[in-house]
Amino acid sequence: MGKQKSTIAKNHWVIWPLQSLNFFMADMQAGIGPFLGVFLLANGWKSGPIGTVMTIGGVAGMLMTAPAGALIDETKRKRLYIVIPGIFTILASAIILLSQNFWLVSVSQIATAVAGSAIGPAVVGITLGIVKQAGFNRQNGYNQAYNHAGNVAGAALSGYLGMKFGMPAVFYLAALFGVLSIISVLMVPAKSIDDRAARGLKESGGDSKASGLKVLLHCKPLLILAAALACFHLGNGAMLPLYGLAAATKNQGNPIMFVAMTIVIAQVVMVIVSLIAMRMAEKSGYWLVLLVSFLALPVRGVIASHMINHTGLYPVQILDGIGAGLQSVAVPGLVAHILNGTGRVNIGQGAVMTVQGLGASLSPAIGGWIAQGFGYSSTFLILGSFATISILLWLIFAKSLRMACDTSKQTT
Repeated sequence: MGKQKSTIAKNHWVIWPLQSLNFFMADMQAGIGPFLGVFLLANGWKSGPIGTVMTIGGVAGMLMTAPAGALIDETKRKRLYIVIPGIFTILASAIILLSQNFWLVSVSQIATAVAGSAIGPAVVGITLGIVKQAGFNRQNGYNQAYNHAGNVAGAALSGYLGMKFGMPAVFYLAALFGVLSIISVLMVPAKSIDDRAARGLKESGGDSKASGLKVLLHCKPLLILAAALACFHLGNGAMLPLYGLAAATKNQGNPIMFVAMTIVIAQVVMVIVSLIAMRMAEKSGYWLVLLVSFLALPVRGVIASHMINHTGLYPVQILDGIGAGLQSVAVPGLVAHILNGTGRVNIGQGAVMTVQGLGASLSPAIGGWIAQGFGYSSTFLILGSFATISILLWLIFAKSLRMACDTSKQTT
């Protein structure tokens, strides 16, 4: 742990722009998305086209995440892949405000999603390049805390500005955060990023070549992690939107404030939980962190099925914050740890995010049909039960996974 602290302290002069980047890019990534449906609905769109546009963007981003990770591994201009999504966020906000034409909105969402697919791997690569493997767990924990804090600020400001000035203010805010993200990443000196460390190659040793891509398919812990996350997000992805629909049948409220509240509750919890996850990983590795994150979903499903009301929103979203907050630290940290030395860390991050995204993308469709056939209460129980597969995988392969998740022997 002392080595991690010294590694970060030595690079303190470039850490604060990195943390600023994580704060501002939170709203750049998610600022438009949660409010897009409400805005389009207010402009005469039906639920079908709204869902189609959002799905198109989600699928495009999911398909490009792994290739984006491979590109981040290869490039020495990692900051550029934060700048480009920032520019696309600004343009997307402008397009949606100027025209609500279906095809223009679709193109804007595809472009934003494709460009944004590089953000996650790029930030991981930049962070690794600055603090190296030994400092990554701690710095990633701080990164995630700033990211979640940015989501809280963005959602709260979006809710306030949307109420006071109307929905267009939300898009102006997302564009502003895009500009601030670009400024933040450009304040990180390019020379402070070690390109070998950024892709997971060891600093010492004569072999400077990355492993072949087959290393991803031959890495058993990585495959188990991906499968467990896919099952978790297959249940988790539809939980909040379906809970919102179920609650809407009983309580009418301002849709802007409801969306803002769901984000704020979960993200405030994530700020705290991400720091706890960082400490847990330092002491006992990532295995327990991820197990607890998987356990949160079945409990969330039980509560959601029995408390479909405004009060239930709090425990449901607190548990969402616990699961997502733990994973936001543990998943990038574990992937970087188990692929250390291969030179394939960022494509590994992208591949895991793709599988994770596949589960999340399928979840609304599966959950919607279950809800139509069996009702909301039963649906929440079924969605929550998907995480039992994740839990079983984590317990069945516990011996090998504990070894892979052990961070006590971190190396540079």
